[in-house]
Amino acid sequence: MSGVDRIDWPTVAADLDARGWARLPRLLTAAQCDATARLYGRDAGFRSRVVMARHGFGRGEYRYFAYPLPPLVERLRTALYPPLVPIANRWHERMAIDVRFPAEHADFVDRCHRAGQTRPTPLLLQYGEGDYNCLHQDLYGEHVFPLQVAVLLSEPGVDFEGGEFVLTEQRPRMQSRAEVVPLRKGDAVVFAVNMRPVQGTRGDYRVKLRHGVGTVRAGHRHTLGVIFHEAA
Repeated sequence: MSGVDRIDWPTVAADLDARGWARLPRLLTAAQCDATARLYGRDAGFRSRVVMARHGFGRGEYRYFAYPLPPLVERLRTALYPPLVPIANRWHERMAIDVRFPAEHADFVDRCHRAGQTRPTPLLLQYGEGDYNCLHQDLYGEHVFPLQVAVLLSEPGVDFEGGEFVLTEQRPRMQSRAEVVPLRKGDAVVFAVNMRPVQGTRGDYRVKLRHGVGTVRAGHRHTLGVIFHEAA
């Protein structure tokens, strides 16, 4: 995929180490974004639909894809995973977590399935005016890949207003820090699912991250979420 081929992975790794997230500019074309967003209106191809307000997650809704995944989603998941594995393994080493991840995504999916995590987790999210997503973490079982990707499928200032992607980081004995990630249509952000290591004066320590979406003031916003572990 041309968007993946253009990624400067050393810069991505440095940004992830420094702040827990990195931008992947122009990961998808406008046509790919539009075609993916249109999938939301179809009944086929999804395993479940979640209305956020029913569960206290916020406002808006999302749908989890079923297997087989759409070809674009499958290619993204397969192509993005291998360059992220060295970062994930290095983070686990720094955080003194014994788990290591295989080089290919199919092998990691097989590990999830053998542990009873068999449901696919890539999803489409849809927001309208007044919708938002509360701060959260996408943890679905024992096996968790520590990085995930979100792709903005709509154009800020054209398709919607507001609806900023927000990350918060909680360091020990400190107040939370929030960051707004600047994204355009087709841009993606790769970020920590749960924890990341931070270098301190006495060595590495763990910080927790959560992510969400601010209130959409007007229009409609669609996002593709690419999560590498499966759900139980």
